[in-house]
Amino acid sequence: MYYSHVMTGVDSRGPATLLSVNVGMPADHEWSGGVVRTAIWKSPVTGPVRVGRLNVAGDGQADKLGHGGESRAVMVYQIESYDYWRRELGRDDLEFGHFGENFTVTGLADDEVCIGDRYRIGTTVFEVTQPRVTCYRVGIRLGVPTMASLLVRHRRPGFYLRVLEEGEVQAGDSIVRIGRPTATLTVAGIDGLLYLPGRSTDDLRVAIGIDALSAGWRGDFVRMLDETAAAEDPHAARGWQGFTPLRVVNVRRETEDIRSVVLAAADVAAGLPAAAAGQYLTIRVPSADGSGANVRNYSLSSAPGADQYRISVKREPLGAVSSWLHTGLTPGSTLDVAQPRGTFLLKAGTNPVLLASAGIGITPVLAMLHALAAEGSARHVFWVHVARTPEAQAFAAEVEGLLASLPSVSAHTFYTKAASAGSDGRATPHSGRPDIEALRALQIPVDADAYVCGPASFMTTMTASLAELGLDPQQVHSETFGASATPGPDAATVAHAPDGPPGTGPAVTFSRSGLTVPFDSRYGNLLELAEACEIPVRWSCRTGVCHSCITTLVSGAVDYEPQPLDPPAGNGLLLCCAKPTEEIVLDA
Repeated sequence: MYYSHVMTGVDSRGPATLLSVNVGMPADHEWSGGVVRTAIWKSPVTGPVRVGRLNVAGDGQADKLGHGGESRAVMVYQIESYDYWRRELGRDDLEFGHFGENFTVTGLADDEVCIGDRYRIGTTVFEVTQPRVTCYRVGIRLGVPTMASLLVRHRRPGFYLRVLEEGEVQAGDSIVRIGRPTATLTVAGIDGLLYLPGRSTDDLRVAIGIDALSAGWRGDFVRMLDETAAAEDPHAARGWQGFTPLRVVNVRRETEDIRSVVLAAADVAAGLPAAAAGQYLTIRVPSADGSGANVRNYSLSSAPGADQYRISVKREPLGAVSSWLHTGLTPGSTLDVAQPRGTFLLKAGTNPVLLASAGIGITPVLAMLHALAAEGSARHVFWVHVARTPEAQAFAAEVEGLLASLPSVSAHTFYTKAASAGSDGRATPHSGRPDIEALRALQIPVDADAYVCGPASFMTTMTASLAELGLDPQQVHSETFGASATPGPDAATVAHAPDGPPGTGPAVTFSRSGLTVPFDSRYGNLLELAEACEIPVRWSCRTGVCHSCITTLVSGAVDYEPQPLDPPAGNGLLLCCAKPTEEIVLDA
């Protein structure tokens, strides 16, 4: 157990005191041949300082995804850890604010402070929400690239506070604990639970139940618990490594430019592992000149758990792969396929469900509709689909049958080029696009779980509109074949081969970006290669700790340098410390 049982009296290391209040605003700093914008350079301020719900006055954050916000309003680090690092690193230049903290304190040790602890400092009340984010920027500030890893390895991360009551603080204020949850984990314990091996299932359950824990960390622990349960289930379906040939059972025309391909196991007796609603297949097809292969991802449009897979592909004017799938496959052909994957998944629950799609983006939400119909779900289902015309609307009859099988449905189809003459079954037709006013008229409940898929502009507009209508952003999920980038030097926008002569190493295929390039020894790892290709990928610590850069290794093999603190499970790969040892395909 990770310190689940802690002292309920005063902290044993003496009275807690606020030694320094430190602030800093975002500024550009040179790093790794580029420029990174960061506010980790913080300096002490004197006198009373106002603390609001989201920030200490005079302080800011450059990376709003990783820092700041209601759960990370104030960063705390201890003078005892300063003393530790002075000895460990042989440093005599460490000053208040050097670790990017807003509050330098004494007496609040990471292995005694618990998530959910409440403290009064000055006239302000705070609550502990999570350990420090393992961000590479602390390594830039200290000039120690591996510092993010060291903070975790040595169990001295520091922690964040949310502000429960706004007020003023100043150096010299006493820190008084005024509350603690009955079931909780220490800061060091929950940090190790996320980042270190040997985690306890019991502690994962405790962590999920801590109301004060930030939503992002709770979500990670939910995922870990689900993965642990799946790994321990002797009846769970097992897939295959890399690519395997599947047999084409049928090729069916859905619309003028959309074809469905139905796949089955080459060995009928072996069957296929069950896919979850919202997952996709990674496929590999020969290149036009026969010199290699192209890799693409296509969402499954079939019912989850079926003994066959169906992908539905829109033919793009210049799309070599989509054109080949439309013309090069017949029943009896084989197609190289990796097992189903993806995190855009229909989650269980009783809340209303919004399934919103445009064009070929219908495929994953159609699979979700199949799942809801198969279980006879009593959840109220809002179905919103956008098509150019009724003729361009794929799966209309199939959707109509599924909607008719559900007891509580509100279905709406929006035609951007022409409107239907009247109601088509249970779906109400509309002209134009679903703007904010059209969505408001649908009366979607604010507690709905929303799933959105389609062109980037559709998803951006829909997500913003749903937020304006009051839906919790944590409940709005979207699918796009392109990862989300972490801001850094030269943030990724358009994928391309790296500048300069091609490398001589193993071929690396970024399947979501449709790019294959040889690895080059001038890159220290796959993350650096992805950045050189301007492929958007998440990252934070760059030292194999935080798992922000975890990516699925579809096929091939890699070596790690440095070795990650907690190697990823299954086919997971950490881009920040991995190099290919043979040709690889990445889900990126």
